[in-house]
Amino acid sequence: MAEKTLFQRIMDGELPGDIVYEDEQCIVLRDINPQAPVHLLIIPRKPIPSLNEITEEDATLVGHLFVVARQMAEREGIARTGYRTVFNTGPDAQQSVYHLHLHLLGGRKFTWPPG
Repeated sequence: MAEKTLFQRIMDGELPGDIVYEDEQCIVLRDINPQAPVHLLIIPRKPIPSLNEITEEDATLVGHLFVVARQMAEREGIARTGYRTVFNTGPDAQQSVYHLHLHLLGGRKFTWPPG
């Protein structure tokens, strides 16, 4: 059996996490190392290691993550001023937890290109 990820352990109640939203398909946590005044992680309950492993059957789930991101942006007061959503995939993109998660960042001006 594969070892549980940090996010799976939080979802299972084995570790604490600042959960701000949850539904049947995902949870939303505040990032422990925020890169913006608002930095949330939208995490599917289904353990998908990265964007490289999503399949056609995951299309509805991935779409749901973006709907939740929009809802959280509204709730956090950043929808009008703007925000960024990011999937980091693999070591070059600094993916640190191999459980798919969508970053929602806002509350400050961002530059382009990122990183």
